[in-house]
Amino acid sequence: MKISLGPIQYYWPRNAVYEFYSSIAEAPVDIVYLGEVVCSRRREMTFEDWIGLADTLAAQGKEAVLSTQVLSEGAGDLKLIRRVVGNGRYRVEANDMGAVRMLAGDAGWVAGPHLNVYNPQSLALLARLGATRWVAPVEATREIAGGVLAARPAGVEAEIFAHGRLPLAFSARCFTARRFNLQKESCDWRCIEFPDGMPLRTRDGEPFLAINGVQTQSARVYSLIEEIAALREAGFDVLRVSPQSRGTPETLRAWRAVCDGVVTAREAFDGREWCDGFWHGRPGLERVA
Repeated sequence: MKISLGPIQYYWPRNAVYEFYSSIAEAPVDIVYLGEVVCSRRREMTFEDWIGLADTLAAQGKEAVLSTQVLSEGAGDLKLIRRVVGNGRYRVEANDMGAVRMLAGDAGWVAGPHLNVYNPQSLALLARLGATRWVAPVEATREIAGGVLAARPAGVEAEIFAHGRLPLAFSARCFTARRFNLQKESCDWRCIEFPDGMPLRTRDGEPFLAINGVQTQSARVYSLIEEIAALREAGFDVLRVSPQSRGTPETLRAWRAVCDGVVTAREAFDGREWCDGFWHGRPGLERVA
């Protein structure tokens, strides 16, 4: 099975982004998704910067894919999506239906997890429009994924979010700005102070969510490391790991070792406080395996 690295969800300084991908260049990952997917106000990285990183990673034998923003709110967002879609060099992951409309008729694009494709009829429509890879919604259960995969069109790869903080929801409101009593338009880019999001806990002190600008994430890392055999049997071709500010290259190496049967999941990641509820049809924050 292939391993992919999803786009960075957080707002990191430009130097930190470059250092991160320098470490990824030698990591055992087959596909790397690049681009700003959360908030267009995050301007440390330009479109040209992302193209340059794609060139570097492609030279290292990785498949570089440019991801589009999930929530588009204005003309500036649409302009950037058009640049990504029309880059002419790298495959594109569409994360909203506006990007799908722009990509329709072009063969080889990726239907991202935020398109929320839950049935084979929807996947068949996207395949007719040119999609050749489907990324399952992050809350997809084993049964939902199996139903889609059982009837997926020929030539369409299947990918699943297999490790990382779950991107649960997006909003026009910036929760990080709200936390500091700021308006979204004058947010002072406070989310750059939280390289893995701002943690939220319940009144009882239990981890609940993480706030990342306009995005809400799971507090715990979601991991299907115990389900690799089931994922392979279901028909998934690609397992996605989502970046964190620390330990991502080591996580990728551990996933590669487990996929290759060098070590077991328990040997690689024993004792971690992760969750896997969605895959088992349970609340996402639960751990079943």
